[in-house]
Formats: sequence, structure tokens, C-alpha cells
Amino acid sequence: MLSIMVPGPLAMLQDMGVVGYQSAGFPQTGAADKDALRKANLLVGNAQNEACIEMVLMGITTYFTKAAVIAITGADIAPQLNWEPIPMNRAIAVKKGDTFTSSYAKSGCRAYFAIAGGFDVPRVMGSKSTNLKLKTGGFEGRKLRTGDLLPYQEISLPPETLAKRSIAAAPYDKQVTLRVVLGPQENAFTENGMNIFLSSEYLVDPNSDRMGIRLKGEAVESQNGTDIISDGIAYGSVQIPANGQPIILGADRQTTGGYVKIATVITRDMPKTAQLKPGDAVRFAAISVKEAQKLYKAYEKEMRALAKRFQ
Repeated sequence: MLSIMVPGPLAMLQDMGVVGYQSAGFPQTGAADKDALRKANLLVGNAQNEACIEMVLMGITTYFTKAAVIAITGADIAPQLNWEPIPMNRAIAVKKGDTFTSSYAKSGCRAYFAIAGGFDVPRVMGSKSTNLKLKTGGFEGRKLRTGDLLPYQEISLPPETLAKRSIAAAPYDKQVTLRVVLGPQENAFTENGMNIFLSSEYLVDPNSDRMGIRLKGEAVESQNGTDIISDGIAYGSVQIPANGQPIILGADRQTTGGYVKIATVITRDMPKTAQLKPGDAVRFAAISVKEAQKLYKAYEKEMRALAKRFQ
């Protein structure tokens, strides 16, 4: 068991999310930074879709009741084992009785804690992801609390294998440019409004969450308002509500919405949104669908190569 001593502000289990149920109104949920989750799982030998503990702004403190192999990716939470620093982004062997501690994120916003063999919790609609609003999935459908005991398998890896399992840290900047594909309702905006969207710098609002990254800056000018009959929302859709301030919709987004969508952040750049903190700066750059597809295919090729290296 993994005994949770200090859970942090919002630690919970997330995998790649619920797939195939949005038509019935169920959000996808899943990890906010799917890149960090996939890499954490690869480091410990798990399937890339296995559930990890997603931690926001601050890490957790835990106690191991049996041996394990762990890896921490994403935001740098200064991890320690028995109060001695351990590296991020590599597989680490832990013994029965060891204590894992961590701190506030030095860079980035969300970190991911993977354990070899995965956490033994039930799947809901094929996923171990936590849906806080529906109170389903994950560990009892909620965020982790002090005293929780998460079951896991005891799996060890040879020392020579552990030594090879490391990856480069992802850079988390306070100023990011997000590549977007325009539409599907860019015609709802004036030419000036489109220019504002693509040339302005926006700051991340403190009211942002897993559902959406709210931005503050110059209002995007519309033709005749921004209300529409509700239609489907994609991962990364950028809605413009009546106040003209963009909202980037993330893992816990609703399945439909009644605001116009000026663009969609490409899948390759969505992990950047998960690592944004309040006050960080965002700009948008338009690219074509073909360019977005090329970037996605290149990333998946990199992940296949990484998986092969760790086999």
C-alpha cells in the first residue's frame, strides 16, 4: 500500500481519460499533461495509459508498505526519498518503509507520480481517471486525503535497467506560444478581433482549473456577440464568452458549449497549458491542419522510440 501522509492541495488519480462516452454527456477527464503522464509510466515499465497521481502546485508525502519502483515527471516538486533528494524524470527503486516527500513546484504546475504495476483501483467506463464533479473513478471518486491507502503491485527492476530509465526534463516557461488551428467559428469575429487574438499577450487568470484555462487581456471583438446554439467541444477548444476573454478548454471540459470557438490548441501543445500558473503569459500562433497533423505524428514517433528504448 501507498500510505498518503500529506496529500497536497489537489492530488488524484488520472490516466489518459474516458474514451467513447462524450456522446452520452460524460467528460473525458484524464491527465491534464498527458505527455508527462505517458513518460512517467514508460519510466517504470507501465502501459502509457496507466493511472498516475496528478499533483497540482505542490507534491505529496507518502509512506511505502512494500518495495516499489517510482518515477516523477512534470513540474519540479523537489522530490526526496527519506529526506534525501532524488532526481526527477528517472526510475527510482524504493524499499518497504521508505518515505517520499516533495515540495512546492519550482517550475511548472502539475507533477505525475507513477508506480510500477500501477494502482489497483477499479476502472469506470474503462478508465481509472477521477471525475470530481461526478464523484466517480480514481480513488473513491475524489481527491486524495491524509490516511488513504492506495494498493499497488510489488514490482522490481534490475539495477542496470533502472540506471537506463531516465528522460530529459521538459522546459516550463512563464511565457508560452500555443499553436492553434483556427475555427470552427472564426467567422463570428471581426478582422480586428482576429488580429487581437493572434497578436495579443494574455495572462493566466487565478480562476483557471482542469476544466479551462481562463485568460485576461485585450477583449476579442466579435461580429454580433458570442452566444450560439450549443455544439460539441474538442480538447483544446478556445471559447470566447461575452467579455471577449479566451478560455482554453482542457481535460475536464464540458461536452457541449454555447460560446463561439475561435480556434483549437493543437494536441502537441496542450501539455503546455497544464503547466501554466496564474500570471504566466500566453500568445497564440495559427497553423494549418496539415502542420498540426505533422507535429502530432512526429511526437507519436518519438514516444514509440522512447518505449522501444525502455523495452
